[in-house]
Amino acid sequence: MKPRILSCSILFVILSVAERLFAQNDVHPDIKFAEAELIQTRANGFRGIWYMNQPSDDEYVYKYSGGLGTYPANHRPFAVYAPAVDKTFFCFGGTDSTNSTLLHNVSYFDHKTQKVANPITLLDKKTIDAHDNPVISIDDQGFVWIFSTAHGTSRPSYIHKSKKPYDITDFETIHAAELVDGAEKPFDNYSYFQVYPIKGKGFIALFTKYKKGQRVIGFNTSADGAHWNEWQVLAHIEEGHYQISAERDGKVSVAFDFHPEGKGLNYRTNLHYLETTDFGQSWQTFSGEKVTLPLTTRDNPARIKDFVSEGLNCYLLDITLDENQKPAILVISSKGYEAGPENAPRHWRVFRPDKGQWDNHIVGISDSNYDMGSIYAEPKNVLRIIGPTADGPQAYNPGGEIVMWVSKDGGRTWKKEKELTKNSEMNHTYVRAPRFAQPDFYGIWADGHGRKPSESNLYFTTKKGEVYRLPRENTDAMIKPIRQK
Repeated sequence: MKPRILSCSILFVILSVAERLFAQNDVHPDIKFAEAELIQTRANGFRGIWYMNQPSDDEYVYKYSGGLGTYPANHRPFAVYAPAVDKTFFCFGGTDSTNSTLLHNVSYFDHKTQKVANPITLLDKKTIDAHDNPVISIDDQGFVWIFSTAHGTSRPSYIHKSKKPYDITDFETIHAAELVDGAEKPFDNYSYFQVYPIKGKGFIALFTKYKKGQRVIGFNTSADGAHWNEWQVLAHIEEGHYQISAERDGKVSVAFDFHPEGKGLNYRTNLHYLETTDFGQSWQTFSGEKVTLPLTTRDNPARIKDFVSEGLNCYLLDITLDENQKPAILVISSKGYEAGPENAPRHWRVFRPDKGQWDNHIVGISDSNYDMGSIYAEPKNVLRIIGPTADGPQAYNPGGEIVMWVSKDGGRTWKKEKELTKNSEMNHTYVRAPRFAQPDFYGIWADGHGRKPSESNLYFTTKKGEVYRLPRENTDAMIKPIRQK
C-alpha cells in the first residue's frame, strides 16, 4: 500500500515558506509561539511526526525530511532500560491524525510480556518542528523524567517528572531554575538536550544555547532536576557546534564538530573529543591532558580529526563507551550538505583511540548525510552498528533500508551481518540505541517518505535483527508489536 498523503498539505506549504525565510540554517526566528499544552491522555497508537527542513528546489525537494520521531542525533536518550521493573521506557515525537502538531509521547516495552504500553501523550508542543522532540531519563528512585527541548530561542523548553516511580500515567511540571551570574533564573530554554543521571550525584546534561544565531555547546548539573547550577561552556569556536555524548559508570564522553566562520551553519567539519569523570568539574582528552574551558580556537587539544584540510563535512551520528570506558565515535563524512550524488561518497567512519592516537576506519557508504544510525559496544571487543546504510525507495533523501554491521576487532574491519528491512515503500532512519539496551529491544526508529508529507510508523529491532512495527491505531492498554517479514 502506498503511503497516504495527509490532508494538511496547505500546512506544509506554509511551513515550506517559513523554512525558506527563517530556517535556512536551522536557526528559527525570534518569534514567540503558543505555549505548549499539557495533555496526559492515551495516544491510542504510535504515530510519528513527519518533518522537513530547508526546501532545496531540486528533485530531492528538501535538505532533509521524513519520519523524524527519533530525530535528531543530538537528542539523547530516547529510550532507557530499567532493570528494577524489566522495562525499557521510551519517548518519541508523535503527532495527530493530520500531522498538524508535535506531540510528546511516552511508552515502555515490557520484557516479560513482550508488549508495549499504549503511549501517553504528555505534551502538545504547538509546533511541527522535530527539533523539539523530547528525551527521557530515569533517576535513582525510578522516577521518569521527560525533557522537552526547544529549537533556538523562539519556543520554551519544559521538564516533567512522573508522580510515581516507573509510571507513565501521571506527570507533574517541574518549574526548574538555573543559576545565571549567581542568581536563579527560569531554566526554560535549551536545545539539543542530552541528559544522564549519575548515581548519588544527580543529573549532568549537555545542551546548546543559541547566542546571536550561533550554537554554543556546554553542560550543567543538578542534584534534583529542579535546581540547576551555572551553565558552563565547553566550546565556542567560530560559529559554534553540534555535540553528541555518552555516559558509562560515571564517565561522560563528548564528541563535537564546529562551524567555520563565514561558511554558514550548514557547513560542519572537524571532530573533537573530551571527557569527564568527576561530574564536570574537570575535562580532559582521552590521553588525560587537562583542558581549560571554553575551547575557542580550531587548533586545540580536543581535535582528533582535521576534516578541514580534506575539504569534508563531518556529520555526528553516535558515540558509545565499551566495558573499559574506551570510546567509539560514529560519523559520516561528505563533500557538502546538499542532497544528491554530487557530494558523494558519504562514508560511515568509526573513530577509536589506539596507542596514543585516534584511528578511523570506514564501515560503508550511504547516500544521505542524515542516514543516522547507532553504534553499540559489546563484550570481547565487538562493535555493532544498526543504521540505514542501504539505499531506500527515496534515494539521496534521509534514511533507506536498515542494515546491521558487526566488527569483531574493535572497529578495524566490518562485515554486513543482516539486512533488517527490504523493499520498503518509505525510508527508515534515525535508529536510536536505548541506554542499557537489552537483546529484545535493541534499537528504535521511524519511517517516512523522503520527498513529501506522509504517515510515519515506529519500529524496533532485537539484537538478532528481528524487526517489529508498533501499530498506528490501537485502544488496548498493552499492545502486541507486529513482526515484520
